[in-house]
Amino acid sequence: MAHFTNRRGFLVGALGAVALGTLPGVALAASAAQAERLVQGLVGDVNAVIASGASEAAMIAEFERIFARYGDMPYIAAYVMGADGRRASGPQKKAFTAAFQGYAARKYGKQFRKFIGGQIRVEGTQKVKNAYQVATTADLRGQAPFEVTFFVGEKSGRFYNMYVEGVNMLLTERTEIGAMLDRRRGDIDAMIADLRRAG
Repeated sequence: MAHFTNRRGFLVGALGAVALGTLPGVALAASAAQAERLVQGLVGDVNAVIASGASEAAMIAEFERIFARYGDMPYIAAYVMGADGRRASGPQKKAFTAAFQGYAARKYGKQFRKFIGGQIRVEGTQKVKNAYQVATTADLRGQAPFEVTFFVGEKSGRFYNMYVEGVNMLLTERTEIGAMLDRRRGDIDAMIADLRRAG
């Protein structure tokens, strides 16, 4: 996570983990316009929390609720677990999904305050295979503008990934989780226990 935590970590803190939840009550992204509205809603909700002046702990809790509204947790969890997910039991997969969601909220949510004074502009949306790619420009205080691309599944209508200046957040997290599992010599339960304490 070195790339994210130094130059652009604050943006990922505000938005990245929003990809790591479920989507009750949000309309499916059956069109480019709906995908764009989903991203606009996501950004608006995050900005409202940041502007609230709440404590970091309160922001993190609210952040988790936001990404639970907009993101596609089942897809994210399966992807970041990678090939090891095929040998995980049903209960292990469920436990990993819950642990990973909490981990992401803590890890990225701590970067909230660095986003204060920032703005993200939606530039346009295009269809790419089975998803919509929503291009945005981030203007953050003290930083040159940079590109952030959001991906919304066509069928699920859920936000499942983002690229910050071309860096794939899903792939980065998959590498992190793989390293945690390696440290535990492939023990999925031990890795999940570590994940619950991490972030």
